[in-house]
Amino acid sequence: MGNPKAFLTVPRQEAGHRPVYERICDFSEVEQFLNEGERRLQASRCMDCGVPFCHWACPLGNKAPEWQDAIYHGEWELAFKLLSATNDFPEFTGKVCPALCEKSCVLNHCIDAPVTIREDECSVIEKAFAEGYIKPKQYARNGKKVAVIGAGPAGLSAATRLNCLGYEVTVFDKMQKPGGLVRYGIPNFKLDKYIINRRVDFMTQEGINFVCGTTVDVQKLPEGFDAYVIATGTPQARNLDIPGRDLKGIYFALDMLSQQNRILEGEQFGKDELVNAKGRKVLVIGGGDTGSDCIGTCHRHEAVSVTQIEILPKPPEGYNPATPWPYWPQILKTTTSHEEGCERFWSLTSNRFIDDGKGNVCGVETERVEWVPSPEGGRPRMEKTGEKKVIECDMVLLAMGFLKPEHPALGPNVFLCGDAKSGASLVVRAIASGRETAKEVDKYLNTK
Repeated sequence: MGNPKAFLTVPRQEAGHRPVYERICDFSEVEQFLNEGERRLQASRCMDCGVPFCHWACPLGNKAPEWQDAIYHGEWELAFKLLSATNDFPEFTGKVCPALCEKSCVLNHCIDAPVTIREDECSVIEKAFAEGYIKPKQYARNGKKVAVIGAGPAGLSAATRLNCLGYEVTVFDKMQKPGGLVRYGIPNFKLDKYIINRRVDFMTQEGINFVCGTTVDVQKLPEGFDAYVIATGTPQARNLDIPGRDLKGIYFALDMLSQQNRILEGEQFGKDELVNAKGRKVLVIGGGDTGSDCIGTCHRHEAVSVTQIEILPKPPEGYNPATPWPYWPQILKTTTSHEEGCERFWSLTSNRFIDDGKGNVCGVETERVEWVPSPEGGRPRMEKTGEKKVIECDMVLLAMGFLKPEHPALGPNVFLCGDAKSGASLVVRAIASGRETAKEVDKYLNTK
């Protein structure tokens, strides 16, 4: 490393976020940027730790120490080459990845101040596009064709790898534009969609074909291809089937998130179709990232109030002895959306939705629960306490995750990929799955 002792003198510095009063007025990205000098200083903090756990924790195996050193020395093109060798879309992970690498950084364990790996990663790919380091290539074709069904990060990654191997790749997607949940689920204030457009344009220049607005039945796959990759994600959201579910004003989280992103891309919806929180008291059920995205979107819609409830207990702040490294730390997470204003409750289950007498939801009866050890071991058992309260609301957003899809029997030349294979997971894991699936397809087509 160029400066193995920089971590002793250079403190961790994050880019930070735009002020709350400013960012809630638009859907532009909330995260800011450090200048090049500051970014190189942050990269210098990557210490000569002997056994770097960061690339062990990364599903893609990103070799962060190598490209951190290149950033520190100002060798940005080298940093890009090292990063892109393992990650097809650093511009996605650099924006929305929870940074498993940083949780495993030795500096995180020593002084609770890991290297800013995610932000540094984002700076590398942005520098690559700005300086022209990333150039489309034309690959010699091997005469075989592969269809990728689904244009989310897993499908795009598989398509990229297969294209590099010489296959003629066609990507099908039911939506009007590629990107999957990265485009239609993640709000623009976390990832602006020009980033996806830029990458898709690049993939098109490299010879990948996109057929959008087309629904493909996996039992009637399009003819003319030697192999198929199914990367259709997890389309079925988890429902909350309790009394009053049919009342008006209750939506799945993606009903709003997807529609809002489509509106920002120029689509129009009738008044009766709009899922908008303006002037409403919103209850978000679900404490994960999707729930957080709903909170931020509701603020930008000018909701009167936003409340979030979670069935699990409130996790501790800073450190959780129940989840020591190498486990993912189950600690309290306060996102930029939470910072914008939100009342949060934990250990609450929902018993019923309340009718205002006109078929509209006007509240939710909740009940406090306790989690007790199961006699059989494993996951704790939930027990209701009888302590009930009504949360007043006239809009409910269900953000409780997605169901793992079930697939019919598929032929030997059909491969599952990403969330369609594993169930809902992270963007970085979807990209890793796409790369691995491309290897499986290549092996099959070269050995069948």
